[in-house]
Amino acid sequence: MKRIYLDYAATTPMHKDVLEAMQPYFTDKFGNPSSIHSFGREAKSAIDKSRDLIANFIGAKSDEILFTSGGTESDNQAIKEVVFTNSQRGNHIITTTIEHHAVLETCHLLKNLGYKITYVPVDKFGLVNPDEIKSAITDKTILISVMHANNEIGSLEPITEIGKIAKERGILFHTDAVQTFGAIPINVDELNIDMLSASAHKLYGPKGIGILYVRKGTRIGSLLHGGSQERRKRAGTENVAGIVGFGKAVEIAKIDMEKDDLKLKILNDRLKNGISSRIDDIFYNGHPEKRLPKNISVCIKYIEGESMLLNLDMKGIAASTGSACSSGSLEPSHVMLAIGLPHELAHGSLRFTMGKYTTEQDIDYVLEILPPIVEKLRSMSPLYKKE
Repeated sequence: MKRIYLDYAATTPMHKDVLEAMQPYFTDKFGNPSSIHSFGREAKSAIDKSRDLIANFIGAKSDEILFTSGGTESDNQAIKEVVFTNSQRGNHIITTTIEHHAVLETCHLLKNLGYKITYVPVDKFGLVNPDEIKSAITDKTILISVMHANNEIGSLEPITEIGKIAKERGILFHTDAVQTFGAIPINVDELNIDMLSASAHKLYGPKGIGILYVRKGTRIGSLLHGGSQERRKRAGTENVAGIVGFGKAVEIAKIDMEKDDLKLKILNDRLKNGISSRIDDIFYNGHPEKRLPKNISVCIKYIEGESMLLNLDMKGIAASTGSACSSGSLEPSHVMLAIGLPHELAHGSLRFTMGKYTTEQDIDYVLEILPPIVEKLRSMSPLYKKE
């Protein structure tokens, strides 16, 4: 049986060159970077090299990059520690209704602690209006957090404009760039970003390593306390092999990003046009143009996404109904509800996300397998009445 992976937004396979770069740091170059002997210095030098590569990739300075365990930790630190450190300036946070759970759950915690949270709505394409962000600002606002691109529907948010509004008002601006880092060009100065979260496993690097970019001069505390690692902003012995892998993944992304983007646009059109011509009663989620080309989110009426996923999996095709962090939940996606879909349609969504190793043959196989699955499931659905 074929095995087709179309869930690149959840995670990516590690690039062979990333694995090769990491391997010595599990065995021969195993030193603790905090040790002053040659083993430690060797490890610290590898960390410094990766930090330089990543900083250069987004137009930042090396000492503005903090290594974390991934996007969730980065989001948590950016929001909690900025708020706790700057609470004398205010107690109000602005975010959106479609953020990743790492942001939403953190805001929920802070709300229970007495902080004020404003959740700005999005339109039917999943885009937030910068003017609504501006209108939500009060004299107590200390942080705005808006994701760069949505992980479920792929829409790209107007973060340049939002960052400019934040800058003009002297408010810190954070973006969760987990889906865009390594996929599209990012320059923190051009986008007016003060803090940025990213994770290596979304760009063919290892799991368990991420970054938080923090603009110089931003007052932020440490989420973890203990040693003096990461300039006292993230205690704990560094994940040297993971950091090396992240650096190598960025090095590869810098070379491949443009050609990967072109390839994904072609594959996206092939899959979208193929689904549209073979299955009726469907519609696509997210903005038709302001979006990541790797992502297709489609609602197929009268059947549940979970049933389609199970049937696709039996044929060797891996896809998803939304965020990997929400799998197992019986509730419809908060993103689908936020863009105005009723529960029955929100439950009928499928997310296909493509990547570096996706082929035209993979897409054609999906187009061969999906329509009969839809036909079978609809034949069992009391909601479906074929004309």
